[in-house]
Parts: sequence; structure tokens; C-alpha cells
Amino acid sequence: MDDLPPFETHRVENQPPPFEPRDLWADDVVLREAVAREGGDAFAERLADYGALAGDELYRLGFDANRDRPRLRTHDRTGQRIDTVEFHPAYHRLMEAAKTHGVAGLSWHEPASGAHVARAALSYLHHQAEAGTGCPLTMTHAAVPVLQREPALHEWAAKAAAPHYDPRDVPIADKPGITLGMGMTEKQGGSDVRANATTATPRDDGMYALVGHKWFFSAPMCDGFLVLAQARAGLTCFLMPRRLDGGGKNAFRLMRLKDKLGDWANASSEVEFTGAHAWRVGGEGRGVATIIEMVMLTRLDCMLGSAAEMRMALAQALHHARHRMTFGKRLVDHALMHNVLADLALESEAATALSLRVARAVDAAASDASEAAFARIATAVGKYWICKRAPVFVNEAQECLGGAGYVEESILPRLHRQAPLNSIWEGSGNIQCLDVLRALAREPGTVQAVVRELASAAGMDLTYDVFVERLQADLPFAQEAGARMIVERLALALQAAVLFRAGSPAASLFARSRLGGEHGLAFGTLPADADVAPLLARALPA
Repeated sequence: MDDLPPFETHRVENQPPPFEPRDLWADDVVLREAVAREGGDAFAERLADYGALAGDELYRLGFDANRDRPRLRTHDRTGQRIDTVEFHPAYHRLMEAAKTHGVAGLSWHEPASGAHVARAALSYLHHQAEAGTGCPLTMTHAAVPVLQREPALHEWAAKAAAPHYDPRDVPIADKPGITLGMGMTEKQGGSDVRANATTATPRDDGMYALVGHKWFFSAPMCDGFLVLAQARAGLTCFLMPRRLDGGGKNAFRLMRLKDKLGDWANASSEVEFTGAHAWRVGGEGRGVATIIEMVMLTRLDCMLGSAAEMRMALAQALHHARHRMTFGKRLVDHALMHNVLADLALESEAATALSLRVARAVDAAASDASEAAFARIATAVGKYWICKRAPVFVNEAQECLGGAGYVEESILPRLHRQAPLNSIWEGSGNIQCLDVLRALAREPGTVQAVVRELASAAGMDLTYDVFVERLQADLPFAQEAGARMIVERLALALQAAVLFRAGSPAASLFARSRLGGEHGLAFGTLPADADVAPLLARALPA
């Protein structure tokens, strides 16, 4: 203690160095392999650029964007109604980086083979740095193909896809790029959107006037919003602009911002429509059918977001454990911690692999009916399971850091708050499971697509083969009360199939633990004789 400066009580030591800057692309062997395997390798250079940016500047900006939350200003200083939301500058920089690099539009403004896979990887990288901005980005991306089919809305589709971000509250004619939000759920309905009560009355100019409310209205500073309302023929989809062509404010009011558990960088609101002007998107009474295509894309991003949260939590846990000394050796070298970290790495790899496989199916859906059918069912399966796994995964990673993982200087508390969102957003777990049952019963192509996918890994592992045989025997008898169990088994089998086909060193251990029953109910319960060193070595460069 004699060499300490005056008034210092102790040395600060045995602390891990800062996590950032890290190259999130170069660090992630699993992601790089998945992108190449699923057809997105032509975009590797662009992904490398964004991985470096996300793990440095954007990672740091994420803390600022979440620390200083959005503020609602309903009126200006003179008492004029303005209904605006103010954000920290970090939010706008995050949005600018994402939009210009293609997180919200690469699939549409560069529609080459593999573009959906590359866009999925961009979203995965961005979500690790800051998840809240993912909400307007994914909604903007998902709305484009629906708007492209409406001749009157081609400008909206083109500017939503464009690699430009412009946060100004002006008509879209004055902007090079725009963002889009959605408003579906109401107080009385929630997931049951057919119970929506908002009305849409035709106007003489071809537009409609909306009167009603939305209980969740995300990203309220977007330039336009896809909303559901009751027209004469039933529930219908509409595009409601924030600003009218002449520059005037449209007739809706932001009532308040939601005080959310997480997702703090982004604003979510409650809104009332008081005769707001909107264009019809799709036919009257076809609102649900119109929305379904967008929902498949946003559900894919829920999978990607949860997989990204797992990845960042795993990276944080490994980084800490490799630098922290406990009881005479590095934390990572303790056998039980070794098991926990390897188990997390196994779960993370499976989540990422399946998410990118679904992205390839989306990429090929327009030209391949079997891939379209696979995307249809695997999106719901993956959305259910991967999003369910994220909260418990993040909590386990927090525990690897101990108390340091519970304080805000770490990103883990933010991930912990964020993790439950994707399992709720775009249809909760029960909705996903019912959707899977509906597809299996009514769309024979989805059954064939699943069987074909599972057969692609047949003969590679006995445990896998036995599991799949029993699963396929049970599929025709799936009932609502057992829907969660059948979807969970489907998810595990699909994850295993991807890992085996990829030749992943994680595949056999995944089958042994997840399919063969050699695993407990908590992470860190892999078989004691499992060789997990290769799994950890590939999880994060030392």
C-alpha cells in the first residue's frame, strides 16, 4: 500500500478491459458462416464495414440513446398542437447509419440474390448495438412490398427502401428517404385485430377519413403509418401520412408515450384519429391478408433481434470471464463456468443459424414455392422459440458477470429489459403456436416443406433421427392444448437440421443435449464429458 498516492484506499485491479471497440462481424464466426451458407456472401464486404461500425461508434451511441429517452411535446410555446417527439441526437445518428447502410431497405433497393440474407445480417449486427431503433427500421422494411403493389403509393415504397434518413417533419415530397410505422392493436382487441373499432369513411378525393384510436402506435415520428380500420366491407389496411401533401398536419393526436419496460431509445405511443386522411392499401375487407405479408417480415426480424441479443449477451459474458480472476484462475477456466458459457454458445449458434436459414427462404420465396412454404411456417416456429429463449439466456449471461451485470454501465441490464419484447411484439407465443397449427392443418405445402427440411439431415446422427421420427409421427395429431410442445420440438429439430447440414462442431452436442435429453432445465447442464473447448473457441476471438 506504500506506493499508493495520498488519500487512495486501494488499487483497482482484476477488472476486464472495455468491451468496445469490437468488430461484430469479424468476431462472429457463426454469423459469417451462416451468411455464406445461405447465399449472402456477395455482400460480405458491406457487412464487414457495418460490423466494425456497430461494434464501435454505434455501440457507444446506444448508451446515450437509451439514457435520454424520447419526450412528447403535444403543443408548442404558443399553444398550437404539434404532436412531436424529441429524441437524443444519438438516436438520429443510429437511424442514419442503419438506413444508409441498408438495414431497412437493402432487400428492395438492391434486389440481387442473397439480398434478404445480407439485410438480415445487417439487422442482426445493428440490433446488437442498439435494439430500440430496430422497431422503425423493421416496420419500414416490411411495408415496402405491400406499398409497391399500389400504383398511387410507389413514391412511398421507393423512399422507404432508399438508403437515406431524414428526420425532418415535412411532407415526403421534400425528403430523399422516409420511415414507416404501424398501428394495429386497440384497447379492446390486442392480438384480435378483427375486434378493431376504428372506422374508415371514403372521401371524395379517393382517400378515407379515419376516426378511432390505437393502443400501441410505434415510432410516432415516422412519415407514414400502416393502420387497420373498419371500412364498409370490413377490416382494411390503410397508409396514413403524418404530413399532408400541402404540408399541413394530419388529423391525429398523440395522447401519451408508453412507459415501457425497455426499448427506451424508441418512442411508442397511444394515438387518436380525428378524421385523419389515409390511402387504402389492398382491397376493402382484406386488411388481415394485406398485413400478413408484412407480419412475416417483422416476425423474422423478431427472431433476428432475439438472436442478436443472445449473441451480444454471450460476447459480454465471454469477454468478462476471460479477463476476470477468481479463486486463483480465470473465471472461464472453472469447469462449471466453462459448461455454462458453452451451453450459451450452443444456444446462440442455433438461434443465429435458424434465423439466417429462414432469411434464405424469404429470399427465395418469390421464385420457389417450397421455400415460400418453409418461410411461412418456419417464421412462426422460430419467432416462438428463439424469442422465448432470449430472456432466460440474457439473465444467465448477466449472472456470469455477477453484480457487474446488473448495473447500467454494462449493456446487460438494457438487454435484460429488451429481451421479453420480441416474444410479445407481432403476436405473442400462443398466437405463433396457433398459427403453426393452422398452417399444418390448412396448407399442405408447409408440412411438406418441414418434412423436406428435416430429411435433409437424416442419417447424420442417431439421436436426431429418432427425435425426428417421433416428431413426424405426432404432427398429424397436434392439438391446441399441446401446441407449445409441438412447436418447441419443431424448433429444436429445425435448429439441429441446420447445424448438421452446416457441419457445425456444435451439431452433435446440440442433438445430444436438446434432442436426446442429456440436459437439465437450466443453462450449464451439458453432459460433463462433453468437449466444449472448440465451441467456446469459435464463439468469440480471445
